[in-house]
Amino acid sequence: MADVIKSLLEGNKKWVEAIKGGSPGFFDELSKGQSPEVLWIGCSDSRVPVNQVTGSDPGTIFVQRNIANMVVLTDNNLLSVVYYAVKHLKVKHIVVCGHYGCGGVQAAMSNQSFGFLDSWLSGLKGVYAKHERELDGISDDLSRFDRFVELNVVEQVENLSRVFFIQEEWAKGEVPQIHGLVFDLKTGQLKDLGVSRSSGQGLTGIFKFNW
Repeated sequence: MADVIKSLLEGNKKWVEAIKGGSPGFFDELSKGQSPEVLWIGCSDSRVPVNQVTGSDPGTIFVQRNIANMVVLTDNNLLSVVYYAVKHLKVKHIVVCGHYGCGGVQAAMSNQSFGFLDSWLSGLKGVYAKHERELDGISDDLSRFDRFVELNVVEQVENLSRVFFIQEEWAKGEVPQIHGLVFDLKTGQLKDLGVSRSSGQGLTGIFKFNW
C-alpha cells in the first residue's frame, strides 16, 4: 500500500476516534441523512477546505468545487448539484467563495496556453474582458490579481441568479439567498463582498424568466 494512502487511512482512524471520544453517537446521527442549510460553490484548491475554514460539522454544508469557483450555465455537473440542493435539500443559502492567490484566476490573466484548461479558463477571461478598464487601471500586479478574484465571485453570483429553477423558487417566495465571499489564505479569514441576491431584481431583462 502506498505510504500516502496509509497515511490517509491512519489519519481517518485518529479522526474517528477523536469524534467518538467527544460525541459517541455522532456517526449514528450522521448516517440518518443530511439537511444542510448551505450550498457552497468553491474552488478546488486544496488550501480551502470548506468545513475547516467555516468551523462547520459534517452534514451542514453541501459542496460543489471546481477550478476558480465558476458557475458555468452549461455545466451539467454544477447545475445538477445546485438543482438537488435547491429543489430537494431546500438549502436556504448558496455561497460562491473565491480565494486570493487562486491559480485559475492568475492563469486567466496571462496569455499563456494551458492546454486542455484553456477552454475552462475562457470563461474567466470573459470576466476580465468585461472589467478590463477597471483591472487594467490597477498598476500594482497583486492588487489587480486580488480585484480580479473579487470580480470573478461577483460575476458567478450573477450567473447563479440567472438559473431558471432558482428564479422559479424566488417567484414562489422561497429562498435561497446567494452570497459572494472571498477567503484570504494569508489570514484565514472570509470576506463578504456584499453582493447577496434573493430575487431577480436588478437582472438584465433578457435573463428574467416569466412564471
